[in-house]
Amino acid sequence: MKRWQQTLELDRPLVEVHWTQAAPGMTEAEVRAREEAAYQRGRRDGEKALGEQLLRQRAELIELQNGVLESLRQVVPRVARDCESALVELALEVAQKLVAGLPITPAMVEAVVRDALAQVEETTEIQVCLHPDDLALLQQVNSPLLLPAGGMDVLQFVKSPEVSRGGCLIKTRFGLIDARRETRMQMIRSTLMHEPA
Repeated sequence: MKRWQQTLELDRPLVEVHWTQAAPGMTEAEVRAREEAAYQRGRRDGEKALGEQLLRQRAELIELQNGVLESLRQVVPRVARDCESALVELALEVAQKLVAGLPITPAMVEAVVRDALAQVEETTEIQVCLHPDDLALLQQVNSPLLLPAGGMDVLQFVKSPEVSRGGCLIKTRFGLIDARRETRMQMIRSTLMHEPA
């Protein structure tokens, strides 16, 4: 058999031309069967590669999903704690504004003093420090708290600029009882926010 040794030059490109290398003596049907087998093998290889790619992508997606879920597991409790803290702070601010807006009455001042005095152990001298306006208010209504108990001056009421309206400080030789509004509000805040007082 003689080999072709010349270069072909075409005036336009070839379209839909397939190269087949038929072995000598192969029929057209055998060539087509061989092409079909190669096509099927290529298809199977492509499906296998696609299946492997889909499995990798699925594994990556599951890993991403697990990462997102783990992040949410960690974030949700923190968000709940932050919301709880914010709500407590908001409630305390509202309560503080409401209390600050209440008018100071003699009954209110007397109640604060009695409550603070209830915490005092037996002692011979007790000094009750009140805001000057609160002491003037008790004197104006002749509060029974200002009267000496059993003829003894155990209680001594004094004006104190360090005491805010509606509160008091009780001083004894054993210590101090702080019943000022801001101190009581701070104790409530510490209790609600689980902070040390």
